[in-house]
Amino acid sequence: MGAILAPLNSTMIAVALPGIVDDFGASFASATWLVTAYLVVMASVQPLAGKIGDGIGRRKLILGGLVLFLAVSTGAALAPSIWLLLAFRVGQALAISVVLSNSYAVLRQVVPASRRGRTFGIVEAATGLSAATGPLVGGLLITVADWRAIFFVNIPVVLLAIVLGWRSLPRDSRRGEWREFDYKGAVLLPASLVSIAVFFLLLARGGGPGQYVPVGIGTIALSALLLKLELAHSNPVIQPRLFKIRGFAAPSLGVGTSNLAMYSLLLVIPLLLTARRNYSPLEIGLILTSLTVGMALLSPIGGRMADRFGRRKPVVIGLSITAIATLLPAITGSSIGVVPLILGLGVIGLGLGLSTAGMRTSALESVASRDAGSVAGTYSTSRYFGSIVGSAMLAGLIGVNRSNTDGIDLVFIVVAAAAFTAVIAVLFMESRPEMQD
Repeated sequence: MGAILAPLNSTMIAVALPGIVDDFGASFASATWLVTAYLVVMASVQPLAGKIGDGIGRRKLILGGLVLFLAVSTGAALAPSIWLLLAFRVGQALAISVVLSNSYAVLRQVVPASRRGRTFGIVEAATGLSAATGPLVGGLLITVADWRAIFFVNIPVVLLAIVLGWRSLPRDSRRGEWREFDYKGAVLLPASLVSIAVFFLLLARGGGPGQYVPVGIGTIALSALLLKLELAHSNPVIQPRLFKIRGFAAPSLGVGTSNLAMYSLLLVIPLLLTARRNYSPLEIGLILTSLTVGMALLSPIGGRMADRFGRRKPVVIGLSITAIATLLPAITGSSIGVVPLILGLGVIGLGLGLSTAGMRTSALESVASRDAGSVAGTYSTSRYFGSIVGSAMLAGLIGVNRSNTDGIDLVFIVVAAAAFTAVIAVLFMESRPEMQD
């Protein structure tokens, strides 16, 4: 139940951004930090939360994260400024990161290997359904009330998740099992991700080398220092050595680049339909649903295929379908008609749905179950890394002008390039990786 909160809040905010910009008188570039900061925290905290859960138990962290999410969602709904709203969005990301990484680790522990693909397919279907209803629910709430309602709607969902989690989560079997904490990694990881986001924002904006070259040098230095420290640490926040394992590295790159494509679409389409065609939030929500509902429909099928035919086959087929479908908006650009847009988004969503369960299952099976939390967190960092780059590039390409046609056209080209990169990455997946107990 808690796992549906992340996609729900990701897709609802996409519909709400134009209204938030108008309400606070902010630029679109600054408002996109409501998305980028959320993703940076998600990517930074999930591996850390997963490692803590490996040591002290996951039940207490999941329930604590849900309580925190309830509090900060209420604060976001009442925020009087965009900067306070940003602070509460960071709190949301912190809370749900704790819930997500430990929830997937619980599933990895309790579900037999023969049913993991199917189980993760069901979970991906639930999260996909949450993402599918997000634009529609968000558009309806904004039409009836305003953008603040998208945060109030979290309250009953979280309360139900707390009740269900209290009753059904397995009791923690290990307590007080702490290893040396990676304080430097915990600081350097978000710093590196923010630096990467700023670099791609400046690069996409088209400023001179004097703007993005110093940031690029700083990004390389921070990333190199992070890599050096994590390789040397006995208990790192993220595990760079995992990327030597093909069963982990290939799906991690695949999910990162496919997420770059998906988030770019979720953010750019509301701009296109609002600024250029005067669509209402509800109409935009209905159109975006064509992307997310396909993901929800095919996720369980993709999971069953991963169990029957191996992890690689449904992933390659799904991402190939997605990549081919992204050629339509890449070729037509911002002049694309609404009907072709809906059909294209639907096919893209079907391909993504077919691939998600196989990628996650392959990654989580690459190590022993006792380390499932930290692996789930590192995998999620890869996933959100693509989203961070996508949202930052979108802010740079669009800038302050929401009707920037050239910027929208470039976003569609970036989406197609990312989708085809994902296909190349997953070609290197193993069909049935050696499973770790």
